[in-house]
Parts: sequence; C-alpha cells; structure tokens
Amino acid sequence: MSGFVEKPEPIQVPGLVHLHTGKVRELYQNEAGDLVMVASDRMSAYDWVLPTEIPDKGRVLTQLSLWWFDRLRDLAPHHVISTELPEGAPADWAGRTLVCKQLRMVPVECVARGYLTGSGLLEYNESRTVCGLALPEGLVDGSELPAPIFTPATKAEVGEHDENVSYEEVARQVGAETAAQLRQATLAVYTRARDIARDRGIVLADTKFEFGFDGDTLVLADEVLTPDSSRFWPADQWQPGRTQPSYDKQFVRDWLTSAESGWDRKSEQPPPPLPDDVVERTRQKYVEAYERLTGIVWA
Repeated sequence: MSGFVEKPEPIQVPGLVHLHTGKVRELYQNEAGDLVMVASDRMSAYDWVLPTEIPDKGRVLTQLSLWWFDRLRDLAPHHVISTELPEGAPADWAGRTLVCKQLRMVPVECVARGYLTGSGLLEYNESRTVCGLALPEGLVDGSELPAPIFTPATKAEVGEHDENVSYEEVARQVGAETAAQLRQATLAVYTRARDIARDRGIVLADTKFEFGFDGDTLVLADEVLTPDSSRFWPADQWQPGRTQPSYDKQFVRDWLTSAESGWDRKSEQPPPPLPDDVVERTRQKYVEAYERLTGIVWA
C-alpha cells in the first residue's frame, strides 16, 4: 500500500475544470481546451506522497523547466503556451503555473542514462544489461557509460513503481516509427542537456522525459531536467564506486530510512512528517541546483 498520506482537496477556480491530482502537479483544463498545470510543493519518496511540503519546490521545478525548454526548442518543441495566471487563480499559483497545449501523450517514460546507477545498476549487476542493452564488464555505481542509452519505462499510477521495459516492447506498444522518434529525441535532448550541465559543474547522470503528439509533431511535455526527474551530481565530487552526493530528495530518503524517523518502509503504515532541518536542507538542494544550472540567484 502506498500513495498519498493526506490527499489534498484541489482548489476550485472559475473557468477551470480540475482533471487530475498527481504526485506534484494539479492538472486543470481551461475554457479554450488548454491544460493548466500547477506545480505544488509536495514531496514524494518510496512511492508515498509525504504529509510535509518543501517550500519553493514547485516554483523551482517550473522555472527550471522553462529555462531548459528555451534551450532545447530547436531539438524538440515544447507544450508551453503561456505562464500567465488564469483569471481568478490564487496569487500563490504565480511562478508555478503553466498553460499548455493538449497533446496525445505517449504512454512511455523516456529515460536516458549516461551513467550507471539506480535500477540500471541493479539490473547490470545481475545480467550486465540495462533494459536488455548489453554493457561492458567492470562498471560500478556512478560509472560513465560508453555512450548514453535509451532505457524506457512504463508509466505508473501514483503509489506504483515505473517498470523498465525493452525498446522492443515500446515498439510493440506504440509502433516502430514512434519508438524510433522517442529514442532519437530522448538521446538528443539528454546529450545537449548533459553538455550544458557539465559546463556548469554538474553531472547529469540520467533523466526522464514525457512526450506527446501535436498533430504529427512530437512535443516535449510535463517537466524537464529538474531534480525531481533527473539525477544531478556535483561534478567535483563525482567518484565512481560509491553512491554520489546529489541535488534531489536524498536528505528525505535518508531520514525516512533512519532509526530517527521510526518508520518501517516495509510496513503498510504511511511515513511520518519531516523535521524542519530535513525540509530546509532539501529546499536548499533544489535551489542550489537551479542556481548552478541557470546562473540566476533564486529570489
């Protein structure tokens, strides 16, 4: 059992129809038929959406996504129409709201990996493959791969795990032509972003994208290259053979699995509220990732 510890009641705004509550985002539709995405400060870990929010997180995710969309538009068009607040929306939505095109979403998490870690490392240690792709011997946690690889996953509901699948399975599900488009776009965008991040002293270990179709055009959607969707490591501390320090929710994961939290991850009990110091250190990591990548001081 997992999901929301305390599922929020969505805010009702005249002229908007609430469609969905995700782990982080609330999704609405406006009268023109466009989607309105609002990024909350919610935090998820171990398939639970936690009862404690991280201040500024939703704005960091939104502003960082916009920064990346601007630098990737020649490789993949994006779905953002406007950042203007819908009339009657709460003032708190400022900076965390995107008005977006309605797309035909592809039901695949498009994951690119340039380094070996996470679920890829687990599979590699068993079979020397990741999503069925053979890799050389001798790689360890944090090793850079010979070339970036496309390792797709199925999209899961809140409280469920995404499941890694082979490229062949993606082609079976969405067709060979679409699968080839997804792989090409994913690796092109990852490679561009990896190089930009590297110039700013950050290793982009892996990331996941979502794509949809606007007519016949493949479009980059949702969030891109944020600490929620990517593994960012400080380049000056990268050291293969160990767990890397990262710009993400690691403080949260570490505390939840510590004796101090008193939470048993294997139980069906929801996780407890986060202490203030874990909240603040996690917020600082999100802000630091934004500042190092963009060069803009977070205000």
